[in-house]
Amino acid sequence: MKKTLLLVLLTAISVSGIFLFQGCKGTKESTTPFTFEAHPSPYNLSGAEYPRIESDSRVTFRFYAPDARKVQVSIYNVPYDMVKDTSGMWTYTSEPQDPGYHNYWMIVDSAIMLDPATDGFIGYSHLCNGFEIPDKDGGFYELKDVPHGKVLIKNYFSSVTEDWRHVYIYTPPDYEKNIPERYPVLYLQHGGGEDQRVWIEMGLTNLILDNLIAEEKCKPFIVVMETSAAYKPGETPPDPYRVAPGVARHRTVTGELVPVPPRSPMSFDTYRELMINDLIPWIDSNFRTLTDQQNRAMAGLSMGSRVTRDVALPNPDKFSYLGIFSGGTIAPSDIPEPSKIKLVFMSYGSRENGADDLKEAAEVLNDAGIKSASYVSPNTAHEWQSWRRSLYEFAQLLFNE
Repeated sequence: MKKTLLLVLLTAISVSGIFLFQGCKGTKESTTPFTFEAHPSPYNLSGAEYPRIESDSRVTFRFYAPDARKVQVSIYNVPYDMVKDTSGMWTYTSEPQDPGYHNYWMIVDSAIMLDPATDGFIGYSHLCNGFEIPDKDGGFYELKDVPHGKVLIKNYFSSVTEDWRHVYIYTPPDYEKNIPERYPVLYLQHGGGEDQRVWIEMGLTNLILDNLIAEEKCKPFIVVMETSAAYKPGETPPDPYRVAPGVARHRTVTGELVPVPPRSPMSFDTYRELMINDLIPWIDSNFRTLTDQQNRAMAGLSMGSRVTRDVALPNPDKFSYLGIFSGGTIAPSDIPEPSKIKLVFMSYGSRENGADDLKEAAEVLNDAGIKSASYVSPNTAHEWQSWRRSLYEFAQLLFNE
């Protein structure tokens, strides 16, 4: 899959570490080994043999840096020392890795660098490399000979932030053929240190939905993916490196300089205003959508779960389905009365703290008359395999009432 490397300013850097990592409980559950033929990572550039996915799910990395004193490969932000040979080639073979997508990058004499042999992806508030470990149960996100939807990259102007915004939009396979049809919409949010690209590039949202629709396991719907980093003129995210922050000021149309209050690192008030006033109306005006509350959903992973709460819960007339992936739980007291929400879906990886509480949290909502479902992804942690599986489960429950 061709990766689009857009140079988008990630103003959410200051909050990237808050939700990107979740504590894991205990040790990995034992699993039946899944073997396959060794092969280059599917994200490698043409002809590149490394990173190489070994038959036992280990990964071998190579990096040429003859003058470097120390080279490490960082897998999910954990650095491992590489060994240099006489030709200047550094090598490291990892322990067996979990199925699914993993971020990595090189650290050369303390400097973060990309591996030039493979594609770049956004994560951890900077560009990373990635590799993919096969999953024996991963057919739901494979590229198959089925009708395919389209992923569109569009720009629209926000009156709230007074700038142009990038948005990724998935339209289902029959969108351009079935012209009279209008479609429900899912607004899907990324995690901390990421942006609008990740649900396509790492999450494989389009392939998951193409396959589900082909198997008639979910209704066709549109997916809108945008970054939650949104700031009004003069409003900036907190800068942890600034010793004396001072007071930010914004020049009005009359030329007056007015103070702008500092932003909390976990405030999504501006993005909520942007979604309600700009993004949703723009989507409804430019795509054939069903514009009522019953046909609009919002979900997000990790930090995106917080965004979903902050946008959807104060606007019960706008959203009827909520998805919280690796982002805690929702209680009946969180939902405004009278509730029009048709479903609250909550998920975790089995190795994440919080997984044990999901079933009870869903039962509490159901007892309160708010339909809820929970899902625990087996043998995964705070990682893309948890969120791919969560989307797969959530999508089958959407827009069925």
